[in-house]
Amino acid sequence: MNQSLKFGNKKLYINGELRDASNGKTFEVICPADETAIATIAWASKEDTELALKSAKQGFDYWSKLPLAERQEWIGKLRDKLLENSDLLRESIMYEMGKTWEGSEEDLTSITNSLQYYSDEMNNRQDIPIADKEGTHEHRIVQQPLGVSVAFLAYNFPLLNLGFKLGPALAAGCSVILKPSEFSPVSAYIIGEICAEIGFPKGVITVICGDLPNVGIPLCESKIPSLITMIGSTETAQKLIEQSSKTSIKRYSMECGGNAPFIVFDDADLDLAITHGAALKMGNSGQICVAPNRFFIHESVIDAFTAGVAEKFENAKVGFGRENKPDMGPLTNQRSVEKVSHIVKEAQNQGGKLVTGGKPKEGPGYYFEPTAIRLDNQEAAILQEEIFGPVAIIVPFKTKEEVIELANNTDAGLASYVYSKKEENLNYFIEHLAFGEVHLNGLKFDIYLPHGGIKNSGIGVDCSNYALDDYLIRKRVTKAL
Repeated sequence: MNQSLKFGNKKLYINGELRDASNGKTFEVICPADETAIATIAWASKEDTELALKSAKQGFDYWSKLPLAERQEWIGKLRDKLLENSDLLRESIMYEMGKTWEGSEEDLTSITNSLQYYSDEMNNRQDIPIADKEGTHEHRIVQQPLGVSVAFLAYNFPLLNLGFKLGPALAAGCSVILKPSEFSPVSAYIIGEICAEIGFPKGVITVICGDLPNVGIPLCESKIPSLITMIGSTETAQKLIEQSSKTSIKRYSMECGGNAPFIVFDDADLDLAITHGAALKMGNSGQICVAPNRFFIHESVIDAFTAGVAEKFENAKVGFGRENKPDMGPLTNQRSVEKVSHIVKEAQNQGGKLVTGGKPKEGPGYYFEPTAIRLDNQEAAILQEEIFGPVAIIVPFKTKEEVIELANNTDAGLASYVYSKKEENLNYFIEHLAFGEVHLNGLKFDIYLPHGGIKNSGIGVDCSNYALDDYLIRKRVTKAL
Protein backbone atom coordinates (compact mmCIF):
# COMPACT_ATOMS: atom_id res chain seq x y z
CA MET A 1 0.00 0.00 0.00
CA ASN A 2 1.25 3.45 -0.92
CA GLN A 3 1.06 5.59 2.18
CA SER A 4 2.56 8.65 0.47
CA LEU A 5 -0.58 9.43 -1.52
CA LYS A 6 -2.22 12.70 -0.48
CA PHE A 7 -5.44 11.00 0.58
CA GLY A 8 -4.02 7.57 1.30
CA ASN A 9 -5.79 4.28 0.75
CA LYS A 10 -9.55 4.39 1.04
CA LYS A 11 -11.74 1.50 2.08
CA LEU A 12 -15.25 0.39 1.20
CA TYR A 13 -17.93 1.24 3.75
CA ILE A 14 -20.25 -1.75 4.10
CA ASN A 15 -22.41 -2.85 7.03
CA GLY A 16 -21.07 -0.03 9.20
CA GLU A 17 -17.44 -1.03 8.71
CA LEU A 18 -14.50 0.14 6.62
CA ARG A 19 -13.02 -2.78 4.72
CA ASP A 20 -10.68 -3.65 1.89
CA ALA A 21 -12.07 -5.35 -1.18
CA SER A 22 -12.43 -9.08 -0.58
CA ASN A 23 -10.09 -9.77 -3.50
CA GLY A 24 -7.59 -7.11 -2.40
CA LYS A 25 -8.01 -5.03 -5.55
CA THR A 26 -7.55 -1.26 -5.56
CA PHE A 27 -8.07 1.54 -8.07
CA GLU A 28 -5.79 4.54 -8.44
CA VAL A 29 -7.45 7.98 -8.47
CA ILE A 30 -5.73 10.59 -10.62
CA CYS A 31 -5.72 14.36 -10.12
CA PRO A 32 -6.74 15.89 -13.47
CA ALA A 33 -4.65 18.99 -12.86
CA ASP A 34 -1.26 17.24 -13.04
CA GLU A 35 -2.11 13.56 -13.73
CA THR A 36 -0.56 12.35 -10.47
CA ALA A 37 -2.11 9.73 -8.18
CA ILE A 38 -3.79 11.17 -5.09
CA ALA A 39 -5.40 8.06 -3.57
CA THR A 40 -6.26 4.44 -4.03
CA ILE A 41 -9.74 3.16 -3.36
CA ALA A 42 -10.80 -0.38 -2.54
CA TRP A 43 -12.21 -1.79 -5.81
CA ALA A 44 -15.14 -3.97 -4.92
CA SER A 45 -15.65 -7.58 -5.95
CA LYS A 46 -18.98 -9.23 -6.67
CA GLU A 47 -18.87 -10.73 -3.17
CA ASP A 48 -18.51 -7.23 -1.72
CA THR A 49 -21.53 -6.09 -3.72
CA GLU A 50 -23.61 -9.02 -2.49
CA LEU A 51 -22.66 -8.18 1.09
CA ALA A 52 -23.54 -4.54 0.46
CA LEU A 53 -26.99 -5.49 -0.81
CA LYS A 54 -27.64 -7.86 2.10
CA SER A 55 -26.53 -5.31 4.71
CA ALA A 56 -28.55 -2.54 3.02
CA LYS A 57 -31.66 -4.73 3.31
CA GLN A 58 -30.96 -5.24 7.02
CA GLY A 59 -30.20 -1.54 7.36
CA PHE A 60 -33.56 -0.67 5.81
CA ASP A 61 -35.39 -3.03 8.16
CA TYR A 62 -33.87 -1.15 11.10
CA TRP A 63 -33.89 2.42 9.76
CA SER A 64 -37.43 2.36 8.38
CA LYS A 65 -38.81 1.38 11.78
CA LEU A 66 -36.85 4.02 13.66
CA PRO A 67 -39.01 6.96 14.81
CA LEU A 68 -38.53 10.06 12.67
CA ALA A 69 -37.10 11.99 15.61
CA GLU A 70 -34.31 9.42 16.02
CA ARG A 71 -33.57 9.42 12.29
CA GLN A 72 -33.33 13.20 12.47
CA GLU A 73 -30.84 12.97 15.33
CA TRP A 74 -28.58 10.70 13.29
CA ILE A 75 -28.89 12.89 10.21
CA GLY A 76 -27.94 15.89 12.35
CA LYS A 77 -24.88 14.07 13.71
CA LEU A 78 -23.76 13.26 10.19
CA ARG A 79 -24.30 16.82 8.98
CA ASP A 80 -22.36 18.26 11.93
CA LYS A 81 -19.45 15.91 11.28
CA LEU A 82 -19.36 16.83 7.60
CA LEU A 83 -19.12 20.48 8.57
CA GLU A 84 -16.28 19.68 10.99
CA ASN A 85 -14.44 18.06 8.08
CA SER A 86 -15.32 20.72 5.52
CA ASP A 87 -11.71 21.52 4.57
CA LEU A 88 -10.84 17.86 4.01
CA LEU A 89 -13.95 17.25 1.93
CA ARG A 90 -13.51 20.36 -0.18
CA GLU A 91 -9.85 19.61 -0.75
CA SER A 92 -10.64 16.04 -1.81
CA ILE A 93 -13.09 17.39 -4.41
CA MET A 94 -10.56 19.91 -5.65
CA TYR A 95 -7.92 17.22 -6.16
CA GLU A 96 -10.12 14.43 -7.53
CA MET A 97 -11.97 16.70 -9.98
CA GLY A 98 -9.68 19.66 -10.58
CA LYS A 99 -12.48 21.88 -9.34
CA THR A 100 -11.63 25.36 -8.11
CA TRP A 101 -11.52 25.84 -4.34
CA GLU A 102 -14.41 28.28 -4.58
CA GLY A 103 -16.37 25.77 -6.65
CA SER A 104 -15.87 23.05 -4.04
CA GLU A 105 -17.91 25.06 -1.54
CA GLU A 106 -21.07 24.44 -3.57
CA ASP A 107 -20.59 20.70 -3.22
CA LEU A 108 -20.18 20.83 0.55
CA THR A 109 -23.03 23.29 1.03
CA SER A 110 -25.31 21.19 -1.15
CA ILE A 111 -24.88 17.98 0.84
CA THR A 112 -25.19 19.64 4.25
CA ASN A 113 -28.21 21.69 3.13
CA SER A 114 -29.82 18.58 1.67
CA LEU A 115 -29.46 16.65 4.92
CA GLN A 116 -30.99 19.53 6.90
CA TYR A 117 -33.73 20.34 4.38
CA TYR A 118 -35.12 16.82 4.04
CA SER A 119 -34.83 16.10 7.73
CA ASP A 120 -37.02 19.15 8.36
CA GLU A 121 -39.31 18.49 5.40
CA MET A 122 -40.35 15.08 6.72
CA ASN A 123 -42.11 16.90 9.56
CA ASN A 124 -44.59 18.13 6.95
CA ARG A 125 -45.44 14.66 5.64
CA GLN A 126 -48.74 13.98 7.35
CA ASP A 127 -51.48 11.50 6.49
CA ILE A 128 -53.76 12.79 3.75
CA PRO A 129 -57.53 12.32 4.34
CA ILE A 130 -59.89 11.53 1.46
CA ALA A 131 -63.59 12.31 1.90
CA ASP A 132 -66.02 9.43 1.38
CA LYS A 133 -68.89 10.58 -0.85
CA GLU A 134 -71.39 8.14 0.64
CA GLY A 135 -70.31 8.63 4.24
CA THR A 136 -69.84 4.91 4.79
CA HIS A 137 -66.05 4.75 5.10
CA GLU A 138 -63.07 6.68 6.33
CA HIS A 139 -60.04 6.98 4.00
CA ARG A 140 -56.53 8.28 4.30
CA ILE A 141 -53.19 8.07 2.51
CA VAL A 142 -50.22 7.11 4.66
CA GLN A 143 -46.64 7.53 3.45
CA GLN A 144 -44.03 4.94 4.34
CA PRO A 145 -40.38 4.28 3.38
CA LEU A 146 -39.99 2.63 -0.02
CA GLY A 147 -37.01 0.34 0.55
CA VAL A 148 -33.34 0.03 -0.41
CA SER A 149 -32.19 2.66 -2.90
CA VAL A 150 -29.13 2.42 -5.13
CA ALA A 151 -27.60 5.70 -6.31
CA PHE A 152 -25.23 5.86 -9.27
CA LEU A 153 -23.43 9.20 -9.20
CA ALA A 154 -21.75 11.31 -11.88
CA TYR A 155 -18.25 12.69 -11.44
CA ASN A 156 -19.00 16.38 -11.99
CA PHE A 157 -20.34 17.28 -8.52
CA PRO A 158 -19.13 14.50 -6.21
CA LEU A 159 -20.87 15.63 -3.00
CA LEU A 160 -23.70 17.68 -4.50
CA ASN A 161 -24.87 14.64 -6.46
CA LEU A 162 -24.41 12.43 -3.42
CA GLY A 163 -26.32 14.86 -1.21
CA PHE A 164 -29.25 15.07 -3.62
CA LYS A 165 -29.75 11.31 -3.11
CA LEU A 166 -28.64 10.84 0.48
CA GLY A 167 -30.80 13.60 1.98
CA PRO A 168 -34.24 12.42 0.85
CA ALA A 169 -33.36 8.74 1.23
CA LEU A 170 -32.31 9.02 4.87
CA ALA A 171 -35.14 11.35 5.82
CA ALA A 172 -37.76 9.11 4.20
CA GLY A 173 -36.44 6.05 6.06
CA CYS A 174 -34.65 4.31 3.20
CA SER A 175 -31.20 2.78 3.23
CA VAL A 176 -28.95 3.82 0.36
CA ILE A 177 -26.05 2.26 -1.53
CA LEU A 178 -23.87 5.01 -2.98
CA LYS A 179 -21.86 4.12 -6.07
CA PRO A 180 -19.64 7.13 -6.93
CA SER A 181 -17.87 7.61 -10.24
CA GLU A 182 -14.40 6.09 -10.39
CA PHE A 183 -13.15 9.51 -11.54
CA SER A 184 -14.18 11.28 -8.31
CA PRO A 185 -14.74 8.72 -5.56
CA VAL A 186 -12.45 10.03 -2.82
CA SER A 187 -14.94 12.42 -1.21
CA ALA A 188 -17.60 9.69 -1.12
CA TYR A 189 -15.17 7.28 0.53
CA ILE A 190 -14.42 9.98 3.11
CA ILE A 191 -18.18 10.12 3.80
CA GLY A 192 -17.92 6.41 4.57
CA GLU A 193 -15.07 7.08 6.98
CA ILE A 194 -17.13 9.76 8.73
CA CYS A 195 -20.11 7.42 9.02
CA ALA A 196 -17.86 4.78 10.59
CA GLU A 197 -16.40 7.33 12.98
CA ILE A 198 -19.77 8.43 14.34
CA GLY A 199 -21.16 4.89 14.42
CA PHE A 200 -23.97 5.50 11.95
CA PRO A 201 -26.43 2.56 12.06
CA LYS A 202 -25.14 -0.42 10.11
CA GLY A 203 -26.27 -0.93 6.53
CA VAL A 204 -28.14 2.36 6.26
CA ILE A 205 -25.39 4.00 4.19
CA THR A 206 -23.04 2.04 1.96
CA VAL A 207 -20.18 3.38 -0.18
CA ILE A 208 -18.90 1.05 -2.86
CA CYS A 209 -17.13 1.44 -6.18
CA GLY A 210 -16.01 -1.06 -8.80
CA ASP A 211 -16.46 -2.18 -12.37
CA LEU A 212 -19.67 -2.98 -14.22
CA PRO A 213 -19.61 -6.82 -13.97
CA ASN A 214 -18.79 -6.87 -10.25
CA VAL A 215 -20.72 -3.85 -8.98
CA GLY A 216 -22.93 -2.08 -11.52
CA ILE A 217 -24.78 -5.07 -12.95
CA PRO A 218 -25.21 -6.96 -9.64
CA LEU A 219 -26.64 -3.83 -7.99
CA CYS A 220 -29.13 -3.41 -10.83
CA GLU A 221 -30.14 -7.04 -11.25
CA SER A 222 -30.67 -7.72 -7.55
CA LYS A 223 -34.25 -7.94 -6.34
CA ILE A 224 -33.28 -6.14 -3.12
CA PRO A 225 -33.33 -2.51 -4.35
CA SER A 226 -36.71 -0.83 -4.67
CA LEU A 227 -35.31 2.30 -6.30
CA ILE A 228 -32.56 2.87 -8.84
CA THR A 229 -31.56 6.52 -8.91
CA MET A 230 -28.87 8.18 -10.94
CA ILE A 231 -27.22 11.38 -12.09
CA GLY A 232 -25.45 10.87 -15.40
CA SER A 233 -25.90 10.44 -19.11
CA THR A 234 -29.04 9.37 -20.93
CA GLU A 235 -27.19 6.35 -22.32
CA THR A 236 -26.24 5.21 -18.81
CA ALA A 237 -29.84 5.61 -17.64
CA GLN A 238 -31.10 3.44 -20.48
CA LYS A 239 -28.62 0.71 -19.59
CA LEU A 240 -29.50 0.86 -15.89
CA ILE A 241 -33.22 0.58 -16.61
CA GLU A 242 -32.64 -2.34 -18.96
CA GLN A 243 -30.43 -4.21 -16.50
CA SER A 244 -32.50 -3.54 -13.41
CA SER A 245 -35.87 -4.47 -14.94
CA LYS A 246 -34.81 -8.02 -15.75
CA THR A 247 -35.50 -9.40 -12.28
CA SER A 248 -38.05 -7.11 -10.64
CA ILE A 249 -40.16 -3.98 -11.07
CA LYS A 250 -38.31 -1.06 -9.55
CA ARG A 251 -38.88 2.66 -9.21
CA TYR A 252 -36.59 5.06 -11.07
CA SER A 253 -35.41 8.61 -10.46
CA MET A 254 -32.86 9.70 -13.03
CA GLU A 255 -31.38 13.06 -13.91
CA CYS A 256 -29.84 12.62 -17.33
CA GLY A 257 -28.03 14.71 -19.89
CA GLY A 258 -29.07 18.13 -21.12
CA ASN A 259 -28.71 20.27 -24.22
CA ALA A 260 -29.70 23.64 -22.83
CA PRO A 261 -30.56 26.53 -25.15
CA PHE A 262 -29.45 30.03 -24.14
CA ILE A 263 -31.69 32.52 -25.97
CA VAL A 264 -30.88 36.22 -26.14
CA PHE A 265 -33.22 38.74 -27.80
CA ASP A 266 -32.29 42.10 -29.25
CA ASP A 267 -33.90 43.92 -26.31
CA ALA A 268 -32.05 41.91 -23.64
CA ASP A 269 -29.62 43.27 -21.08
CA LEU A 270 -26.66 42.19 -23.19
CA ASP A 271 -23.98 42.65 -20.52
CA LEU A 272 -25.98 40.48 -18.12
CA ALA A 273 -26.50 37.78 -20.75
CA ILE A 274 -22.79 37.77 -21.64
CA THR A 275 -21.77 37.54 -17.98
CA HIS A 276 -24.17 34.69 -17.23
CA GLY A 277 -23.47 32.82 -20.45
CA ALA A 278 -19.69 32.91 -20.02
CA ALA A 279 -19.95 31.95 -16.33
CA LEU A 280 -22.19 28.98 -17.09
CA LYS A 281 -19.70 27.68 -19.65
CA MET A 282 -16.62 28.12 -17.45
CA GLY A 283 -18.22 27.04 -14.18
CA ASN A 284 -16.98 23.53 -13.34
CA SER A 285 -15.17 23.71 -16.71
CA GLY A 286 -18.52 23.39 -18.45
CA GLN A 287 -19.11 19.97 -16.89
CA ILE A 288 -22.65 20.76 -15.75
CA CYS A 289 -25.80 19.13 -17.06
CA VAL A 290 -27.60 22.49 -17.04
CA ALA A 291 -24.79 24.38 -18.79
CA PRO A 292 -25.95 25.88 -22.10
CA ASN A 293 -24.65 24.17 -25.22
CA ARG A 294 -26.49 26.13 -27.89
CA PHE A 295 -26.40 29.92 -27.71
CA PHE A 296 -29.19 31.26 -29.89
CA ILE A 297 -28.59 34.99 -30.23
CA HIS A 298 -30.71 37.49 -32.17
CA GLU A 299 -28.95 38.43 -35.39
CA SER A 300 -28.85 42.12 -34.47
CA VAL A 301 -26.76 41.52 -31.32
CA ILE A 302 -24.89 38.32 -32.14
CA ASP A 303 -21.65 40.09 -33.04
CA ALA A 304 -21.61 42.04 -29.77
CA PHE A 305 -22.56 38.97 -27.74
CA THR A 306 -19.87 36.82 -29.39
CA ALA A 307 -17.21 39.46 -28.82
CA GLY A 308 -18.24 39.85 -25.18
CA VAL A 309 -18.14 36.12 -24.45
CA ALA A 310 -14.81 35.78 -26.26
CA GLU A 311 -13.35 38.55 -24.13
CA LYS A 312 -14.53 36.84 -20.93
CA PHE A 313 -12.96 33.57 -22.09
CA GLU A 314 -9.66 35.15 -23.09
CA ASN A 315 -9.33 36.98 -19.76
CA ALA A 316 -10.15 33.91 -17.68
CA LYS A 317 -7.44 32.42 -15.50
CA VAL A 318 -7.23 28.68 -16.11
CA GLY A 319 -5.33 26.65 -13.52
CA PHE A 320 -5.44 24.74 -10.27
CA GLY A 321 -4.90 25.21 -6.58
CA ARG A 322 -6.35 26.80 -3.50
CA GLU A 323 -3.91 29.71 -3.52
CA ASN A 324 -3.90 30.30 -7.28
CA LYS A 325 -7.64 31.15 -7.36
CA PRO A 326 -8.25 30.20 -11.00
CA ASP A 327 -11.52 30.99 -12.77
CA MET A 328 -11.61 27.52 -14.30
CA GLY A 329 -9.84 24.22 -13.74
CA PRO A 330 -9.19 21.21 -15.97
CA LEU A 331 -11.64 18.70 -17.33
CA THR A 332 -11.89 15.58 -15.22
CA ASN A 333 -10.23 13.03 -17.51
CA GLN A 334 -8.50 12.52 -20.83
CA ARG A 335 -11.65 11.04 -22.35
CA SER A 336 -13.41 14.37 -21.76
CA VAL A 337 -10.57 16.25 -23.47
CA GLU A 338 -10.86 13.98 -26.49
CA LYS A 339 -14.64 14.37 -26.64
CA VAL A 340 -14.54 18.17 -26.41
CA SER A 341 -11.75 18.31 -29.01
CA HIS A 342 -13.89 16.20 -31.34
CA ILE A 343 -16.89 18.48 -30.85
CA VAL A 344 -14.82 21.58 -31.69
CA LYS A 345 -13.51 19.96 -34.87
CA GLU A 346 -16.96 18.77 -35.90
CA ALA A 347 -18.47 22.22 -35.32
CA GLN A 348 -15.83 23.68 -37.63
CA ASN A 349 -16.39 20.93 -40.21
CA GLN A 350 -20.10 21.84 -40.19
CA GLY A 351 -19.48 25.50 -40.91
CA GLY A 352 -18.45 26.90 -37.54
CA LYS A 353 -15.88 29.68 -37.23
CA LEU A 354 -13.52 29.46 -34.27
CA VAL A 355 -13.59 32.78 -32.41
CA THR A 356 -11.31 31.96 -29.49
CA GLY A 357 -9.80 28.92 -27.77
CA GLY A 358 -10.37 25.57 -29.40
CA LYS A 359 -7.59 23.31 -28.13
CA PRO A 360 -6.22 21.53 -25.07
CA LYS A 361 -3.69 23.40 -22.99
CA GLU A 362 -0.09 22.26 -23.34
CA GLY A 363 1.62 20.50 -20.44
CA PRO A 364 0.36 18.04 -17.84
CA GLY A 365 -3.31 17.99 -16.88
CA TYR A 366 -6.57 17.71 -18.75
CA TYR A 367 -7.04 21.39 -19.51
CA PHE A 368 -9.07 22.77 -22.40
CA GLU A 369 -9.25 26.42 -23.40
CA PRO A 370 -12.56 28.24 -22.98
CA THR A 371 -13.86 28.19 -26.54
CA ALA A 372 -16.35 30.23 -28.57
CA ILE A 373 -17.54 29.11 -32.01
CA ARG A 374 -19.81 31.12 -34.34
CA LEU A 375 -22.03 28.73 -36.31
CA ASP A 376 -24.54 30.11 -38.82
CA ASN A 377 -25.67 26.63 -39.92
CA GLN A 378 -28.80 26.09 -37.85
CA GLU A 379 -29.13 22.51 -39.13
CA ALA A 380 -25.66 21.41 -38.00
CA ALA A 381 -25.71 17.95 -36.45
CA ILE A 382 -23.27 19.05 -33.76
CA LEU A 383 -26.10 21.04 -32.14
CA GLN A 384 -27.54 17.70 -31.00
CA GLU A 385 -24.44 16.85 -28.93
CA GLU A 386 -24.14 17.48 -25.19
CA ILE A 387 -20.75 19.17 -24.93
CA PHE A 388 -19.95 18.84 -21.20
CA GLY A 389 -17.01 21.20 -21.57
CA PRO A 390 -16.13 24.91 -21.86
CA VAL A 391 -17.38 25.41 -25.43
CA ALA A 392 -20.04 27.91 -26.49
CA ILE A 393 -21.58 27.35 -29.94
CA ILE A 394 -23.23 30.63 -30.97
CA VAL A 395 -26.04 30.57 -33.57
CA PRO A 396 -28.10 33.48 -34.97
CA PHE A 397 -31.91 33.69 -35.13
CA LYS A 398 -34.47 36.22 -36.40
CA THR A 399 -37.85 35.56 -34.75
CA LYS A 400 -39.17 33.94 -31.59
CA GLU A 401 -41.04 31.39 -33.71
CA GLU A 402 -37.81 30.41 -35.42
CA VAL A 403 -35.80 30.12 -32.23
CA ILE A 404 -38.40 28.10 -30.36
CA GLU A 405 -38.22 25.50 -33.10
CA LEU A 406 -34.43 25.50 -32.89
CA ALA A 407 -34.41 25.31 -29.10
CA ASN A 408 -36.88 22.42 -28.93
CA ASN A 409 -35.10 20.47 -31.67
CA THR A 410 -33.39 18.10 -29.24
CA ASP A 411 -34.18 14.86 -27.43
CA ALA A 412 -33.02 16.50 -24.18
CA GLY A 413 -35.21 18.69 -21.99
CA LEU A 414 -33.49 19.76 -18.79
CA ALA A 415 -32.69 23.48 -18.42
CA SER A 416 -33.26 26.47 -20.71
CA TYR A 417 -32.45 30.19 -20.49
CA VAL A 418 -34.14 33.24 -22.02
CA TYR A 419 -32.99 36.88 -21.90
CA SER A 420 -35.46 39.58 -22.94
CA LYS A 421 -37.09 42.65 -21.36
CA LYS A 422 -40.41 42.05 -23.11
CA GLU A 423 -42.98 40.17 -21.06
CA GLU A 424 -44.60 38.89 -24.24
CA ASN A 425 -41.35 37.15 -25.19
CA LEU A 426 -40.90 35.66 -21.73
CA ASN A 427 -44.50 34.44 -21.55
CA TYR A 428 -44.21 32.90 -25.00
CA PHE A 429 -41.22 30.81 -23.92
CA ILE A 430 -42.78 29.78 -20.62
CA GLU A 431 -45.54 28.21 -22.67
CA HIS A 432 -43.56 26.79 -25.58
CA LEU A 433 -40.12 25.70 -24.31
CA ALA A 434 -40.06 21.90 -23.89
CA PHE A 435 -37.72 21.83 -20.90
CA GLY A 436 -38.14 20.98 -17.23
CA GLU A 437 -36.67 24.33 -16.20
CA VAL A 438 -37.07 27.77 -17.79
CA HIS A 439 -34.78 30.49 -16.39
CA LEU A 440 -35.71 34.05 -17.34
CA ASN A 441 -33.10 36.85 -17.24
CA GLY A 442 -31.04 34.97 -14.68
CA LEU A 443 -30.73 31.63 -12.97
CA LYS A 444 -31.03 30.06 -9.56
CA PHE A 445 -30.58 26.56 -8.17
CA ASP A 446 -31.18 25.54 -4.56
CA ILE A 447 -32.19 22.50 -2.56
CA TYR A 448 -35.79 23.70 -2.16
CA LEU A 449 -36.28 24.29 -5.91
CA PRO A 450 -37.28 21.26 -8.01
CA HIS A 451 -34.68 20.13 -10.53
CA GLY A 452 -35.63 17.68 -13.23
CA GLY A 453 -36.03 17.17 -16.94
CA ILE A 454 -38.44 15.86 -19.53
CA LYS A 455 -37.94 13.77 -22.67
CA ASN A 456 -34.54 12.02 -22.55
CA SER A 457 -33.32 14.22 -19.70
CA GLY A 458 -34.80 11.95 -17.09
CA ILE A 459 -37.61 10.95 -14.80
CA GLY A 460 -38.29 11.97 -11.23
CA VAL A 461 -37.02 15.05 -9.44
CA ASP A 462 -33.95 16.06 -7.49
CA CYS A 463 -34.26 18.79 -4.85
CA SER A 464 -37.48 20.25 -3.35
CA ASN A 465 -40.12 18.36 -1.41
CA TYR A 466 -41.10 16.56 -4.63
CA ALA A 467 -37.91 14.47 -4.41
CA LEU A 468 -39.20 12.77 -1.27
CA ASP A 469 -42.00 11.21 -3.32
CA ASP A 470 -39.45 8.93 -5.00
CA TYR A 471 -38.50 7.41 -1.65
CA LEU A 472 -41.96 6.97 -0.16
CA ILE A 473 -44.83 4.55 -0.70
CA ARG A 474 -48.34 5.98 -0.72
CA LYS A 475 -50.64 3.47 0.94
CA ARG A 476 -54.42 3.89 0.95
CA VAL A 477 -56.09 2.94 4.21
CA THR A 478 -59.89 2.49 4.17
CA LYS A 479 -61.92 1.81 7.29
CA ALA A 480 -65.63 0.99 7.33
CA LEU A 481 -67.68 3.14 9.70
